[in-house]
Amino acid sequence: MSSNRPLPARRSLLAAAAAVAAGAAVSGPGAGRALAAPPSGAPAPAGGGGPRPSAVRPLFLGTYTSQPGGGTGIGLASYDPVSGEIFPGGTLPVADPSFLALSPCGRTLYAVNERRPGGVTAIALGEDGGHEVLNSRGTGGDAPCHLSVHPGGRFLLSANYTSGSVAVHPVGEDGSLGERTDLVEHTSPPPGPGQQGPHAHQILTTSDGGHVLAVDLGNDSVYTYRLDESAGTLAQVSVAALPPGAGPRALAFHPSGRYAYLANELSDTVSVCAYDPDTGRFTPGAPQPTGTGGVTSYPAQPLVSHDGAHAYLSNRGHNSVSHYAVEDEGASLRLLGTVPVGGDWPRHLALSPDGALMFACNQRSGTVTVFSVAPGTGNLSPVATAPAPVPVFALPL
Repeated sequence: MSSNRPLPARRSLLAAAAAVAAGAAVSGPGAGRALAAPPSGAPAPAGGGGPRPSAVRPLFLGTYTSQPGGGTGIGLASYDPVSGEIFPGGTLPVADPSFLALSPCGRTLYAVNERRPGGVTAIALGEDGGHEVLNSRGTGGDAPCHLSVHPGGRFLLSANYTSGSVAVHPVGEDGSLGERTDLVEHTSPPPGPGQQGPHAHQILTTSDGGHVLAVDLGNDSVYTYRLDESAGTLAQVSVAALPPGAGPRALAFHPSGRYAYLANELSDTVSVCAYDPDTGRFTPGAPQPTGTGGVTSYPAQPLVSHDGAHAYLSNRGHNSVSHYAVEDEGASLRLLGTVPVGGDWPRHLALSPDGALMFACNQRSGTVTVFSVAPGTGNLSPVATAPAPVPVFALPL
């Protein structure tokens, strides 16, 4: 799409993020190479709650740098894997890094640059915390809001929200990004009710690695593609239609790889979807409630426990996390209830590698809430809260 027209705010419901005092940020200002977190065992800064545990783990935070009260780049923090307490670190200066993805080898971090025109940035992760930006490339569209690395590690996939397109970039041996090899615009079907055009919101590879799925909020569709790994191009296989006005935003796969749970932002519902690895066909089921009742809410991020027994969904507006029991080997969800998030406008959810903690990014209140996840029941209990500048993504390692 042309870059000479004004870039509208990415949904008016996101434009009113509350300002956060710069002094309360998890990540402070920085330039050039990142400011490393203080060494393990060092006294925690004010508000850190005491000495830093020796076994802290890295935590990367995605933010908006162009919004009032926003950060100055990717927040570099750490967390206690037992208590969930978050400790502030430095900042890696990257423009509007609202979504992050780690390479399969764990040595490179990728970030979207959600602006007009949009871009993606590659960052080499140093073991000593001296992370360094490798390069950036244009995505060929506006406001990229999601990206993922193909399982082979050789391609980066990104979704341009405002332009309604998806892009492919090759990845070099050092993790840097090459020139874009493909750009696919979602020209069909027509936009859904109240939408002015397509809005690609997510692109990811299926669990079996055989297909690439792109979720488009603007035309109520999920596209299935095949990635040609020699040319770096996408070939469309099929398109799955959601009910008009559903506004599908993001999906998460069950560990079986045969089912996925799709958050429908505009209809405040979630759908269980079946995936056929042989044909690539993606089949959405009937929309189900999120448990938010009559409160106007916009579900954002589905998340599945590592054992596949539980699913969660962040609800903006209702300011809660829905908790579901996963049944029938992934084919159905049973709503167990909702848990207050303790902040405003929860967006991205993420589990720690061991599945014992959940991180919820509260965009408007400028906080990150940490929950403990009870073994067996999957119940959530808040254990920590930390300030952050307009946090919209968490990546705990």
